[in-house]
Amino acid sequence: MGNICFSSSKVSGSNSNTPSTTNTATVNGHRNRRSSAKPVSATTNTSRKQEGSHYNRQKGKDNGGVKQQTKNVKHNTRRQSGVIPCGKRTDFGYDKDFDKKFTIGKLLGHGQFGYTYVATDKSNGNRVAVKRIEKKKMVVPIAVEDVKREVKILKALAGHENVVDFYNAFEDDNYVYIVMELCEGGELLDRILAKKDSRYTEKDAAIVVGQMLKVAAQCHLHGLVHRDMKPENFLFKSPKEDSPLKATDFGLSDFIRPGKKFQDIVGSAYYVAPEVLKRKSGPESDVWSIGVITFILLCGRRPFWDKTEDGIFKEVLRNKPDFRRKPWPTISNSAKDFVKKLLVKDPRARLTAAQALSHPWVREGGDASEIPLDISVLSNMRQFVKYSRLKQFALRVTS
Repeated sequence: MGNICFSSSKVSGSNSNTPSTTNTATVNGHRNRRSSAKPVSATTNTSRKQEGSHYNRQKGKDNGGVKQQTKNVKHNTRRQSGVIPCGKRTDFGYDKDFDKKFTIGKLLGHGQFGYTYVATDKSNGNRVAVKRIEKKKMVVPIAVEDVKREVKILKALAGHENVVDFYNAFEDDNYVYIVMELCEGGELLDRILAKKDSRYTEKDAAIVVGQMLKVAAQCHLHGLVHRDMKPENFLFKSPKEDSPLKATDFGLSDFIRPGKKFQDIVGSAYYVAPEVLKRKSGPESDVWSIGVITFILLCGRRPFWDKTEDGIFKEVLRNKPDFRRKPWPTISNSAKDFVKKLLVKDPRARLTAAQALSHPWVREGGDASEIPLDISVLSNMRQFVKYSRLKQFALRVTS
């Protein structure tokens, strides 16, 4: 798979960082805010935030949305008919010479308002990923703000070894183009499942988790919260064995002011933190999500699961992960200690990303075991990935 992964969607939303005076609608998974002055917007920050439910992710082979949410988008668009979209009236201040510098190639993935392509740099022949967002779909000002924020975030994180490289942003009369590094090493879980059964160890998992924590720590250092940490949002730079893992999607990321909390519910159901569901979240929610990912990497199953999203949320709020079920008895005490310290329901008692990087299980030269994990781990993981993709396909078919 040679694409940048634009994944998942908001659960629901209200204005971030500020007291919520009105309830807010989620329109195809985007950051929609309602006030007396502005209608709910169907906005276009990324090629995948329009795609519906918590389980959706934007890749070349899948997209989709919940029927009702799609209807909402159409309704809002009709309501804006006759009005020049805000995006069409906005000069973003980006370079205007995209067509002179790049040639667009094959489509990698698409959402309702944006498309992601492979493109070629005319000056050196290098391949890049380009997210092209339609200005006419940016109906109201918040849509424009979302695009500007994503570019700002990519610039702020530029140069980090585990963040997709941002090259430049361009615009013309019809589109905004975000030009980024093309990651061709595949998704995290696919890469693990490609390993031979005898080769996947705790050490392999710890190396991956350490790279995720570095991304979270860097975000938090810049006053950012990622807000959608999950395996689908991490790709390997290349197929090489020692390829770095790259965070590729910052469409739900946001800056947070000191002493404030986010009051909107964002992210993906499996990975959402308890405080997000309580509408009082901050940087700690990223660490919870990484704890969920680590649990999956070590046993192949989700720590919190139910057949419905509401059921998953109840599990997250009320229950604790089960460390008695196979293969946990064969997993090291250090690994279990690490996961337990990340999956603490009280965010104040949870390890920070920086603290987690110092845990003996994950730190470089630490005590993560190099003994192959039980064969059931990859079997469980294979079922998890299969189920998730069937769910995404179902959402696409019914939208």
